[in-house]
Amino acid sequence: MLKLENLKHYAELIRLNRPIGIYLLLWPTLWGLWFAAQGIPDLNILIIFSLGVVLMRSAGCAINDYADRDIDLLVARTKDRPLTSGKISANEALGVFAVLALIAFFLVLQLNTSTILFSIVAVILAASYPFMKRYHHFPQVHLGAAFAWAIPMSYTAITNSAPPLEAWLLFIAALLWTTAYDTQYGMVDREDDLKIGIKSTAIFFGKHDNLIIGVLHLLTLMIITIVGIMNDRGGIFYTSILMASSFAIYQQFLTQNRQPQKCLQAFLNNNWLGMTIFTGIAADYFF
Repeated sequence: MLKLENLKHYAELIRLNRPIGIYLLLWPTLWGLWFAAQGIPDLNILIIFSLGVVLMRSAGCAINDYADRDIDLLVARTKDRPLTSGKISANEALGVFAVLALIAFFLVLQLNTSTILFSIVAVILAASYPFMKRYHHFPQVHLGAAFAWAIPMSYTAITNSAPPLEAWLLFIAALLWTTAYDTQYGMVDREDDLKIGIKSTAIFFGKHDNLIIGVLHLLTLMIITIVGIMNDRGGIFYTSILMASSFAIYQQFLTQNRQPQKCLQAFLNNNWLGMTIFTGIAADYFF
């Protein structure tokens, strides 16, 4: 029988106390839904995707901590996580991942066949991401693909056809954006990761990290602007792109000295960047 204390540890495992990951996955999902629907999407589809965001991000945290259970012991920021500190077992973490992924898959079964097939790729990306840091320096790109995959799924759910060019452009934009902010996140642990031998874009980019992050943000905003042009968007949308640009510039100031706390602050600031873009898309369609 589950005890209240166990539920608390499970909540910590899936980061319900730190919902930033939910937000960062939610915003590109909503970009895709609004562009695909040319405005407010069907309510059932909106609910399914919103719940799916929470479930899959939570499942991703569980499998991430399972994969990193030995590594996290060596990093100051992560050594007290429930799995690493022994509050829950490795099998429990795997169980949490499996249950959440199955619930998410059950939700997707309410949608069309194309979206169901696309969801299989989403699970594979989410489950494999945590292990990539052992094999190459671009796990952030892998995470970007996992987070951005909701965009082509949103198009198939709404149009019941293959995702068009604009869907894949949005996918690329979200992938680049995720790579940018997860590199900022990687800059927080860079010194620990170097000692352990973990690979990341923060390490690979080296002294060029801020420059490359700036380029990734610029490309993200340019591609989203192109999608806006393809959809005949108006002034509200383009104003939101300019506002989002100001957040990207602000983050450059935060990370210029590469102080871990400032890099974490820059990472968290991306919530406002993503939300501003979505607000601009939604408001532009509404008015």
